[in-house]
Amino acid sequence: MAVGANTPLNLHPVRGFRLGIGSAGIKKPGRKDLVIMEVPVGATLAGVFTRNQFCAAPVVLARRHLETGALPRYLLVNTGNANAGTGEQGLADALRCCQGLAEKMRVDAESIIPFSTGVIGEPLPVDKILAGLDSAIADLDENHWAQAAEGIMTTDTRPKGCSVQFEYQGQTLTLTGISKGAGMIMPNMATMLGYVATDAQVDALLLQRLLSEATERSFNRITVDGDTSTNDACVLVATGASGVEVSDLDPILMERFVAALDEVMLGLAHAIVKDGEGATKFVEVRVEAAANVEEALKVAYTIAHSPLVKTALFACDPNWGRILACVGRAGVENLDVSDVQIWLDDVRIVTDGARSADYREELGQAVMDRESLMIRVHLNRGQVVERVWTTDLSHDYVTINAEYRS
Repeated sequence: MAVGANTPLNLHPVRGFRLGIGSAGIKKPGRKDLVIMEVPVGATLAGVFTRNQFCAAPVVLARRHLETGALPRYLLVNTGNANAGTGEQGLADALRCCQGLAEKMRVDAESIIPFSTGVIGEPLPVDKILAGLDSAIADLDENHWAQAAEGIMTTDTRPKGCSVQFEYQGQTLTLTGISKGAGMIMPNMATMLGYVATDAQVDALLLQRLLSEATERSFNRITVDGDTSTNDACVLVATGASGVEVSDLDPILMERFVAALDEVMLGLAHAIVKDGEGATKFVEVRVEAAANVEEALKVAYTIAHSPLVKTALFACDPNWGRILACVGRAGVENLDVSDVQIWLDDVRIVTDGARSADYREELGQAVMDRESLMIRVHLNRGQVVERVWTTDLSHDYVTINAEYRS
């Protein structure tokens, strides 16, 4: 189950960036569960990782390898096993996988950046992964973005990808990305797993800044269930193959590049929410006229995480009192409730802290019956506007997570 049509991915190749998909049979025999991505020499790479302090072994090792200053050459992704909560053995297992790929590609192990997703607390099946490397290596191709999007799926019901091209001074610049995620979604840094590449040339420090800022506007504004994963990671690679340099010295190009990056990142983030486990609704929670970002997000996330609001959304029930209660308990200091206004899409349900005089149940019902809708809250305290995207909470979410390891 997912929100919206499941249309085929149309993803532009990024010059210099190749992807290969293989089968290691980690959880199910024959399943495509191993992905290798090749980063060309001379490229730059930026990454953001989970803030969960029980971060997975591949996250620890990825950070270490990036901190060595070695040129990242290959990204190694496995599904079916998170290699999290596995202690020193997990680190050793992740390193063995990196060493195995490094030997085959004749590069240093520090140039391999590992990623894992799946069940937490189980040993990584290293031998299966090593045995599956050859098939993924043989599959390396610039045109394999859509296949790689399928190869990184776990409980996802559909692959997720987004691609943008724009012209600048006679050159075509490309940004393409894929992501995975459907449950354990409140990233708190990035997405569950996300990979974006561009053929622009971008300095490493600038690339890191651009990724971090784009993450705040996209992946750090989504939630399905309020759980931050142990394995979250998002990577941005700039191959430089176009020869067009993005820098602060060219503000026009910078503006267009940032807009394209935002489009890709938001596209991937929204795709995760729309494919939230058991989701039947795609909901934007917009808080406006807040005094600062912190209080706007407090209100937005209190609404987005409320089981009462989320179950009302699943039931298509315009029980607006639940939304009102969330605003009141969000922790906004000195909130004047008589100033609060609330809408469901264009239907005002609360005016000056009470039920709107012209509100009728059938108007709210018409909005709640929609697959996509907005909950908009006006605090009348300042100029700040923030948005968070979330889902409803259905019977299927409980079933999927109750049966996750079966």
